[in-house]
Amino acid sequence: MIMPIETTITLMLVDDHAMIREGYRSLLRKQPRLEVIAEAADGAEAYQRFKAVNPAVVIMDISLPEQGGLETITRIKQRDPQAKILVFSMHQNPLFTLQALKSGALGYVTKSSTPESLLQGIYEVYAGRHFLSADIAQALALEKSGHQHRALQSLSPREFEIFRMLAESHSKEDIAKILKLSPKTVANCHYLIKNKLEISSDIKLIYLAIRMKVINFAEMSGLET
Repeated sequence: MIMPIETTITLMLVDDHAMIREGYRSLLRKQPRLEVIAEAADGAEAYQRFKAVNPAVVIMDISLPEQGGLETITRIKQRDPQAKILVFSMHQNPLFTLQALKSGALGYVTKSSTPESLLQGIYEVYAGRHFLSADIAQALALEKSGHQHRALQSLSPREFEIFRMLAESHSKEDIAKILKLSPKTVANCHYLIKNKLEISSDIKLIYLAIRMKVINFAEMSGLET
């Protein structure tokens, strides 16, 4: 049961789908002490809006165009180490959860969770406590501790984001532009990623990303209906 709080919690919604943000609003506006004061459709906009309005809690997807959610969380936390971020994502892969928490998020709720779970996550994160929706908590508990899982967990959030983008066939030049890094930094990360994962080629990198469900090959290929 969600306990009442004394003050209004200001929120920023970050999702690239306007209809999903509208769904957030229709749920949150029914809560008397939750107030949406800002929205953003991508990571760069989210960072700028955060600087402008300083919301109490950021509710953020991590599958964002251009600058991804993990990089955005990292940048927001670098600006304000006290920032409270709740990830609200379609990804049920524990690897994404671990990377989000490593980036600085306090909570992770999947989009298949109940509305009550999202609301509870907001209140818990606002109070400075960690929160995981029940499905992702179970997935983490059941996660295999194999070598490749451990290797992927060893990547930093930035390395994981670059790994994902490389697996989606972004060029190193595009990644550098999107993440506002130098091409040399991206090239160095590419080398470190392959060393940590003990893979020798980008084809093997892509295969690993598909097998570990970091990317969805059918979705990328337009094979899903």
